[in-house]
Amino acid sequence: MALQQFGGRWTTDKLERLRKYLAAYVQIMKNRRYRFAYIDAFAGTGYIEPRARKKKKDAGPTLTPVDAADPETFKAFAEAESQEFLEGSARIALRIEPRFHKYIFIERKAARCAELERLKVEFPDLAGDIQIVNEDANGYLRQMCAKSWKDRRAVLFLDPFGMAVEWSTVQAIAKTRAIDLWYLFPLGVAVNRLLSSDGRINDGWSRSLDRVFGTHDWYDAFYRVTKQDDLFGEQATKTSKVANFGCITEFFVERLRQAFGQKSVAANPLPLYSSCNNPLFLLCFACGNPSAAKTAVKIADHVLGG
Repeated sequence: MALQQFGGRWTTDKLERLRKYLAAYVQIMKNRRYRFAYIDAFAGTGYIEPRARKKKKDAGPTLTPVDAADPETFKAFAEAESQEFLEGSARIALRIEPRFHKYIFIERKAARCAELERLKVEFPDLAGDIQIVNEDANGYLRQMCAKSWKDRRAVLFLDPFGMAVEWSTVQAIAKTRAIDLWYLFPLGVAVNRLLSSDGRINDGWSRSLDRVFGTHDWYDAFYRVTKQDDLFGEQATKTSKVANFGCITEFFVERLRQAFGQKSVAANPLPLYSSCNNPLFLLCFACGNPSAAKTAVKIADHVLGG
């Protein structure tokens, strides 16, 4: 069995937060008329093997802005800091009781899908309810969301490598009015790395940011243009980055509110830090069903702040 090694001392705690929400969700849904599913996009292999701890002097891999914009080269960095969280979520969901009616694990790599198939052996009583999808997560999720959700509900854990999630996918999820979304947003590990201090961002990085936010408005929110006199008394303009992690967080939370509704999004997503205390991700929550948003957001707020 090809297990993957990963680290980050915060991972166990974050997995526990996901588990708490899923446990509360199934208790609420067990007596409802809906069939409900757990969906894990970018599911990996489904198995966990924590890596051996490195010496403090070993700072681990570094990530350039080019890496952050490219899902393929991003993976080496993600596996060093956060992969335990990403790949442990599938098995946690399978242990929750009462059971979900269906489990959908989406993974683009065929080799990882083969490993995910082993979950059917490990959980034989759930084998018929486990669906392994070997496709691109964005395309599959948009097609799935376009179907009728009248009698169905779901919790979706969106845990991308880098900036792989397109905003059109988030919009499709919101339009179902049936899917509760947990999104591991790449705050510091990807987005902030593409924001140069002088506002000079190449076209490729700019398009990546447009895709993840669904708008180019991020530029005006994250940069300020000032005018000042030069040595010859002539005015010159200067563009400066004013966005910090808090500013990026507020912008993204507002984008989620525009998609899901003002009262359907947890106002204080949880920043997840690396072993060097640098912000890597934001753990965000949005409730798909407006009529259930008050209860769902209350539970999510408790989980995020607990």
